[in-house]
Amino acid sequence: MSKTAAIIGGGVIGGGWAARFLLNGWDVRVFDPDPEAQRKIGEVIDNARASLPGLSDTAMPAVGTLSFHETIAEAVEGAEWIQESVPERLDLKQKVYASLQEHCAADAILGSSTSGFKPSELQEGTVRPEQIVVTHPFNPVYLMPLVELVPTDKNPAEVIERAKATLKGVGMFPLHVRKEIDAHIADRFLEAVWREALWLVKDGIATTEEIDEAIRMGFGIRWAQMGLFDTYRVAGGEAGMKHFMAQFGPALEWPWTKLMDVPEFTDELVELIAGQSDQQSGHMTIREMERIRDNNLVSMMRALKAQNFASGAVLNAHDVKLSAEAGMVRRAADIADPSQPIVTVRRAVPIDWLDYNGHMTESRYLHAFADASDRLMEIIGCDQDYIATGGSFFTAETHIRHIDETHLGSVIEVRTRVLMAEGKKMHLWHEMYAGDSLLATGEHILIHVSLETRRPAPFSPEIAANLKLISEAQAHLAAPEGAGRYVGQPR
Repeated sequence: MSKTAAIIGGGVIGGGWAARFLLNGWDVRVFDPDPEAQRKIGEVIDNARASLPGLSDTAMPAVGTLSFHETIAEAVEGAEWIQESVPERLDLKQKVYASLQEHCAADAILGSSTSGFKPSELQEGTVRPEQIVVTHPFNPVYLMPLVELVPTDKNPAEVIERAKATLKGVGMFPLHVRKEIDAHIADRFLEAVWREALWLVKDGIATTEEIDEAIRMGFGIRWAQMGLFDTYRVAGGEAGMKHFMAQFGPALEWPWTKLMDVPEFTDELVELIAGQSDQQSGHMTIREMERIRDNNLVSMMRALKAQNFASGAVLNAHDVKLSAEAGMVRRAADIADPSQPIVTVRRAVPIDWLDYNGHMTESRYLHAFADASDRLMEIIGCDQDYIATGGSFFTAETHIRHIDETHLGSVIEVRTRVLMAEGKKMHLWHEMYAGDSLLATGEHILIHVSLETRRPAPFSPEIAANLKLISEAQAHLAAPEGAGRYVGQPR
């Protein structure tokens, strides 16, 4: 059964929320009086369709239904989550909440995207303050996992836990801010850096481009995967944080920064910064910059997935959930019909799988087939627990045929057959599809080995039984076209 989210305010942030929910299978109902709202949100969602699926190594759920509505009452009908992203004016937000609570379900959660207001300010004067929490995201909402969840003591624990579960369910990382404060946590850091940057430009120390280079070529990369305190802990060497604090703590008293001082926001300062910014990146449109940003974010977070670290760990956990919800098989006993090829991979093609021709590069066909072999190994019982006991499979031979091309965002599916399994050898046949189109085939011989001797060894009884079940059930299938071919053999 579809879940429904209402998005109130469809700017950059509201559009990002719409994309996040929509591409995670929710129906999304939007209210925004801007006559251009449908176009603007559509463009944000187009960007999200090209990037968000690339973060997952399993297919996203079926996209929900997007609809636009003339009134708040229509938009919140049936919504269990309502995300308010109207302009940062407290009186406007409180007016919106009065209207929302007049028409929404009493048990719906009302999240605010506010970057500065405390939840107690939003709750003031409302009929059901327990519904309202701050859920402050980061742009682009459809890619960035962090969302600051800020409640008050008027929010029951059940509401807080339900909010966390919903946000995790769409692949986000809800950071529970235990005590409300103006601008929450992350924006207070950003404000400090922003203020210092303004002084550096105003005083002629650095240009906007030089400041950006200092961040993206240096500490920005470190912060992306380790944060602030872990970065400084490592900087302390073997002696750790205490050594770092002892070495650099006295510098906090030096007059290096102007964090408590704000430069006068004159027209001259605005023109100076805007002019440098235009010179720095004005040759690109905003949409072009968004696509570059999204591609970079996806590539960096995919690298973190490989290490199961920071935002990569959040994405891996979401993949497990998506895979389970899609019914991907993980054990032989779960195979509904072992007489048919087993779907071992279902995923979108990400940005880092493309080559200079704009389609999936040849090495990634092997990557996908290797993932399929790994999934088949897991299904028959050769999982991480088994490998830890000293048995595994090594690939001895591979033959891939590249039949058709596929592009960014295409959902590929690998269907796997066991052609033979006996003694110490497993013969697999993979076919990769995009819809009904056959993209490639992969034929693989794997040898079961002892990791202690690094020599071939017989299957375990469990693996032997599972392989026998699958291979015998599939024995009636016609021999696949291309099996046993050599390189260059005519079709």
